[in-house]
Amino acid sequence: MELCDLSAVELYRLLRERKTSAVEILQSTLERIGEVEGRMGALENSDLTEEDKQKVHAFITLTDERALEQARHVDARLAAGEDPGALAGIPVSIKDIFCVKDTPTTAASRILANFTAPYTATPVERLEQSGALLVGKVNLDEFTYGSSNESSAFKPTPRNPWDPSRVPGGSSGGSAAAVAAGESVLSLGTDTAGSIRQPASFCGVVGLKPTYGRVSRYGLIAFASSLDCPGPLAKDVSGAAMMLQVIAGADPKDSTTATVPVPDYLAELEKGVKGLRIGLSPDYFRITYPTPDGGFEQQPLPAEIEQAVYRAADLLRQMGAEIIEDVPMPNTRYGIPAYFVISRVEAASNLHRYDGVKYGYRTPQAVADLREMYRKTRAEGFGIQPKLRILMGMYVSAAQYSARYYQRALRVRTLIRRDFEQAFDRNGAYRLDALLTPTTPTTAFEMAAVYGDSVLMQYADQLTVPANHAGVPGLSIPAGLDAQGLPIGIQLLGADFSEDILLRIGRAYEIATQGEAWRQARPRVLA
Repeated sequence: MELCDLSAVELYRLLRERKTSAVEILQSTLERIGEVEGRMGALENSDLTEEDKQKVHAFITLTDERALEQARHVDARLAAGEDPGALAGIPVSIKDIFCVKDTPTTAASRILANFTAPYTATPVERLEQSGALLVGKVNLDEFTYGSSNESSAFKPTPRNPWDPSRVPGGSSGGSAAAVAAGESVLSLGTDTAGSIRQPASFCGVVGLKPTYGRVSRYGLIAFASSLDCPGPLAKDVSGAAMMLQVIAGADPKDSTTATVPVPDYLAELEKGVKGLRIGLSPDYFRITYPTPDGGFEQQPLPAEIEQAVYRAADLLRQMGAEIIEDVPMPNTRYGIPAYFVISRVEAASNLHRYDGVKYGYRTPQAVADLREMYRKTRAEGFGIQPKLRILMGMYVSAAQYSARYYQRALRVRTLIRRDFEQAFDRNGAYRLDALLTPTTPTTAFEMAAVYGDSVLMQYADQLTVPANHAGVPGLSIPAGLDAQGLPIGIQLLGADFSEDILLRIGRAYEIATQGEAWRQARPRVLA
């Protein structure tokens, strides 16, 4: 295996033992990018060649010179006997929704294609202070609007390293693809309805959505401000724990960050699951899909995914966990309809700032007045997904419809939160430490198979979005491959600020399955 294929923990140990250097780790990563990346995302939408169709296309911008300077600094500190930081020498990619000073920050949209950030987002700043090597900004769905990464204005859009004819998931698809292909060891993503966990599941990596407020949103270009959560994607659970340790914590620049102390996530990672109560809910094994007549139908979960969840439950039981079945989560089915309304109201509000005046794209056409400049700039700069969200957000928040849609959606969100509170109540009937569920209703679907149907696309997130409504943490971990060789993900959900428990459970499952054949499989782009 190459250095770029090792986990963050393995690289940390090798670097401290002076068996490698940060520069060597970076060189290995950049060589892998050269091998599998292909064309990086760009606004010029030229036809894909056959070679393009076999590449990953995770990045929009490479910051290799910045990373090389950081690597040399890490090596110099090690040579001087200094501590270079908790993530020193670890290559990290950044979802291009975070501001990085003096670096293009596009949100994968034409309207920000020429924007260079004047400051750095707090999570990115903390990564740099920890010695991480920032190798580049990765692609995403435009403004994070999507679940496949196909809505990006920067083409080619990322492909799934396990099967390049398939999507990597979204909106943090570039992050998940980069980690899976060895183009970065860790990646910083965001999760608004499952945008870390769903692509992590599709690409066979670990993805963690922290509790809302655990990680600062300062410097994050907002989609839905009450739902957005920055978090890590990693090769394994230990890497996610290492990264969360660095980026978590209160931030005076973000009033929504929690002042709850940050525990040592690595200290008890190997503690095991003995005595923990882990629940299974039948409401996460019934999948809802919209029908052509405007209704909905429920279908059973695909057998391979259901079996992966129950097998994980059996393994955890064998390791000493108590499995509690039939935990009711009745409002799970309303997660997507409520999300449709709430997220679009907040998106429409957040998108008002892109007007062609202060920064970003401005129409080159002649205009008669300011109003026409606004209209043409936004028409040319926004893709179809932002436009749809603006229109729907304005509609459902209008005075004559707000009570019917927006206020009702907020009440449903409260009911979803109540389901989790009852499941995790230490004095309640279930007293769960975690809920075990599938991460996604399917494995990765084919490119263009769902894109264009925004309703059906949204339902790819139906098992992840309840955690965003409730604000609770969620961890997706790989749990095998389906018959087509595509990764299956399982999800652990917990009470507020219980990331340490979720990571413990995830690590125990990794240990229990470490000798299984699917753990040795490699993505097709690396074959």
